Amino acid sequence: MCRWAAYRGEPLYLEDLVTSPAHSLIEQSHCATRAKTATNGDGFGIAWYGDHPEPGRYRDILPAWSDCNLRSIARQIRSPLFLAHVRAATGGGTRRDNCHPFVHGRWSFMHNGQIGDFEQLRRPMEAMLDNDLYAARTGTTDSELLFLLALQFGLEHDPLGAMAETLAFVERLSEHLELQTLVRFTAAFSDGRDLYAVRYASDWRAPTLYAAPMGPSGGYCLVSEPLNDDDNAWVEIPDGTAVIVGENGVDVRLFGTGGRDASPQTQHAVSNNRAFSRKM
Repeated sequence: MCRWAAYRGEPLYLEDLVTSPAHSLIEQSHCATRAKTATNGDGFGIAWYGDHPEPGRYRDILPAWSDCNLRSIARQIRSPLFLAHVRAATGGGTRRDNCHPFVHGRWSFMHNGQIGDFEQLRRPMEAMLDNDLYAARTGTTDSELLFLLALQFGLEHDPLGAMAETLAFVERLSEHLELQTLVRFTAAFSDGRDLYAVRYASDWRAPTLYAAPMGPSGGYCLVSEPLNDDDNAWVEIPDGTAVIVGENGVDVRLFGTGGRDASPQTQHAVSNNRAFSRKM
């Protein structure tokens, strides 16, 4: 499983998430505490937004802890919205094209999770892409393919709806081919304006997701695991939930594919959206 962190708010230096905290993303790359594997050394990447609509991006196959360029870049770059990821490969070789975040136009995307029997699903999933999106696929991961399918299904116009349709398509395809129906999906994605995150799993075992305020005023951080030991500062986002961080703060919504109902805990959390957002 991978580890990631994302931020939207007043501009911060990337080091405020990537290198400086006691349990920074670099620290998590070799000592994760809330994942099946403590080491996430199969590459890393960052995507950030600045003066142009499309994000800048830096990725490499080195472990994050051993790349001195990453520390230097993180210390110098300030951004109001950025995504950072360290990879523990569950499929696809250790190569730069398989490192997150993935970008297409103004969109960026990173993912922690897996698709059951992906190698048997890969070809029919790829067949759903139009020619332009198929040509944009440069790696071999399920994560990149999920991102491209979401673009195919309307990410530009309805981000959460497109993501739900993408995951529902994968679940239906698995059932049709009589394969293991397993989607575990905790992801962050952005168009440079809003930051979206989704925590969902068809078996109710989605990878973790936490949120906390960050920055001088109105900023929020979304992470796979907290960046420090202040448990009161971090709220765990329930399985079956989507989070949108925008100009007006945080919006928390139920998220599903139609294949399962939200748990009572998730329904309660989202029904108390205002209190939930204030706590964050």
